Amino acid sequence: MTEYVSTTPGLFPLPDWAKDDLSDLKGHQKHDLISGDEGDEITAAYAEGRENVISAQVDAGLDRISEGQLRWDDMLAHPLAVHDAVDTQGIVRYYDNNNFYRDPVVQGDLDFSGDVASELESAAELTDGDLQAVLPGPYSLADLATDDHYGDDAEFLGAIADFLEGEIEAFPEHETLFLLEPSLVESAPEDGADERASEAIDQVAQATDADVVVQPYWGALEEKMYAHLLDADIDAVGFDFVANQDENLYNIQEYGATDDISLGLADGQSTLVEDAEAVRDRVDWVYDQLPVAEFETVYLTTNTETFYLPYNKFEDKLAVLAEAAELAEVKAA
Repeated sequence: MTEYVSTTPGLFPLPDWAKDDLSDLKGHQKHDLISGDEGDEITAAYAEGRENVISAQVDAGLDRISEGQLRWDDMLAHPLAVHDAVDTQGIVRYYDNNNFYRDPVVQGDLDFSGDVASELESAAELTDGDLQAVLPGPYSLADLATDDHYGDDAEFLGAIADFLEGEIEAFPEHETLFLLEPSLVESAPEDGADERASEAIDQVAQATDADVVVQPYWGALEEKMYAHLLDADIDAVGFDFVANQDENLYNIQEYGATDDISLGLADGQSTLVEDAEAVRDRVDWVYDQLPVAEFETVYLTTNTETFYLPYNKFEDKLAVLAEAAELAEVKAA
């Protein structure tokens, strides 16, 4: 029988109180953003915020608990933005939206950092639930960065994969790893690069015994990229059914799917809160369009990160996902 798992891609909004407090503590300039060496007051504020978002997930009944990535001022570029070998330079638009991040310019070897592992260790101390790790996928992280050291796109992607592999090896025990890969859609790799992207994802996935979900979003993968991604040793591919239904369905119908699947059925950027039964019905609709009889695990999630949302709407979305997974389990029983 299919297991339905409610979760998120991480990168949560700050609680309202934390947004106000951290604005006062950190300042408002580019050089005030997180660099990995924040002082005690800022560290304490983020620690309390982490407790809040973990409690929110537990209270909602989510099946996977994310750390929340509240410190990720630079969104998916964060693991590089806090690295000693990286210089954060000019402000760059974060994909095609109204958020911006500091351009992480890699100027030396990307050796071990441990920043994300430390966050996960803190999260593990706050919950007995199944922990979910979240990282940018290697292709997206390389796409968001500037290489001023390796000098070759393939070598740079390989270095990013090596870096992420080393970071994962320091993670505490976790049940699931979400690798977020919006650049596979937004900046689709060309011939040759698509295969290298899949190989880099495969390398990163091998660093953990957890279930690995590769979550592209803001559209659908190009056919060839999707086919290459299925060659990687991963447990699930994610599909953004908010942004694009037809092409995502076509990929599954034409090329098949992994044994598990991640369905982005709630809008991570819209303040409109979906009805849990409507989300469950969308699961049925997806099944009705596909040639497969059953998946082993279905992850129910927002299609994108949720840091775009007001905190109260974020909490509402968590509750919807948890309830939708429960409804799907009941119907499947």
